[in-house]
Amino acid sequence: MAAHASQTDLTSPSEPPLVSLPPLEQGDSLTRSEFERRYEAMPSLKKAELIDGVVHMGSAVYDQHAGAHAALMHWLGSYTLYTPGTACRDNATVRLDMLNELQPDALVRIVSGGQSRVDKYIEGPPELVAEVASSSVSRDLHSKLAVYRRHGVREYLVWRVLEGDVDWFRLDGGEYRNLAADDRGILRSREFAGLWLDRPALLRGDMHAVLAALNEGLATTEHAEFVARLARGA
Repeated sequence: MAAHASQTDLTSPSEPPLVSLPPLEQGDSLTRSEFERRYEAMPSLKKAELIDGVVHMGSAVYDQHAGAHAALMHWLGSYTLYTPGTACRDNATVRLDMLNELQPDALVRIVSGGQSRVDKYIEGPPELVAEVASSSVSRDLHSKLAVYRRHGVREYLVWRVLEGDVDWFRLDGGEYRNLAADDRGILRSREFAGLWLDRPALLRGDMHAVLAALNEGLATTEHAEFVARLARGA
């Protein structure tokens, strides 16, 4: 008996049991570091955002939303392909402050000398953010808009798919103001020269016309000068 007891005394203590992290849940109030810990522990979760310290969870994506998202990525990706010094991202994590970590549907940023930098995640405000929203009552036009405006996202595009309209805001004097379309219905970015959007064509699903208008913008002197400035890091 004594020998048996002695053998037990010499065994190494067992490892402490692993404590699993609680899952992210809609409406949780968390710091950014705790939000990231829980999000990274849930690899099957595709989208969650921290907006003013409150967790917002992604829901199932319906076909109309997915189609609009794909159209935006096609348009913005085509622009950055021909605009060296810019980058387009899809659903990238964007850290804005310790209470705001968002995952916009699409964004365009200036790679060198812009407002943001990359350190695993995007840190700081991209120059342009685009979101697909169900309607004007969605948080994209309320809580998210307020966060993007406060942090200096210079242009914010929201496609309201159920209402069939697009809002393209430009930061002006600390407030977002709608860009005005020309007589053809074309919206032109003030931040990214040559980024033109044929809004009527986008809303009727005519991507050939959308890309034709973009090609017009890419062929302008303003776009060539913008690319040259980016190359100089100005």
